[in-house]
Amino acid sequence: MPSSPTSMHTNSLPTAALAESQSEPEFVLMSDWSLQGRTALVTGGSRGIGRAIALSLASLGADVAITCYTGCKFAADVTGQIKDLGRRSMSYSHDIAKPEEVEKMARAVLDTFPDIDIVVNNAGITRDRSFKKMTYDMWHGVLAVNLTGVFSVTRCFIDGMADRGWGRVINISSIIGEAGGFGQANYAAAKAGVIALTKTLALEYARKGVTVNAIAPGFVSTRMTAEVPERAMQSVLERTPVGRLAEPREIAAAVSFLSSPLASYITGHVLDVNGGMLMR
Repeated sequence: MPSSPTSMHTNSLPTAALAESQSEPEFVLMSDWSLQGRTALVTGGSRGIGRAIALSLASLGADVAITCYTGCKFAADVTGQIKDLGRRSMSYSHDIAKPEEVEKMARAVLDTFPDIDIVVNNAGITRDRSFKKMTYDMWHGVLAVNLTGVFSVTRCFIDGMADRGWGRVINISSIIGEAGGFGQANYAAAKAGVIALTKTLALEYARKGVTVNAIAPGFVSTRMTAEVPERAMQSVLERTPVGRLAEPREIAAAVSFLSSPLASYITGHVLDVNGGMLMR
């Protein structure tokens, strides 16, 4: 009796390859998403997107440290929810625009969490104004937080990841960093810089077990977008194919995937989460 197509294909495999194919599952196991035993740091983790990211990573098993601007009153709620999930968590206040404060924060974090495996650079601000009216203070202020802050935080932790042979750096950029935005020259330049920094670090650390990726959200339902004038927001919705804003948890889900063991072959990538507003 002639062999079935399936048996012919199987019998044609070398023995070693056959054994390997039989031993590897053909589906994703829930354990492949697990961050059990990992520790994450999320900047700007007390509200909005950062809060959702911190809680999402904790739900996958990670201990999570969060940072916020000096005196942030929402951090205790986030760390409390993380502890309710059975994870360790602490918050740290600092001004991310000041490298010396970032270094002080990093020392405090490493005193409690010696091995930071995942860094999510989420902290950011806006100081919108048309280019003609934009001041040097507006320009430097946004660049200091949104770009130099990413540099300062990452340099405190990435070499530790490389020494251990495993790490994830995930930088929150923006659709504005890819397409520009009226009245947002400072923000656009900073977020575009984040993308360029991401790709450069990905090249430098790929052989050291550390992946570096960026996420470019579209417009997300947060307090920042709540300040956008109604007419401008209507224009945003009309230009977004899915017809709505993103929810913070949808950005958090993308971060969780890039943090997971499943994403070990993805580095130097910019993941667009924008409802189809920008397609490349």
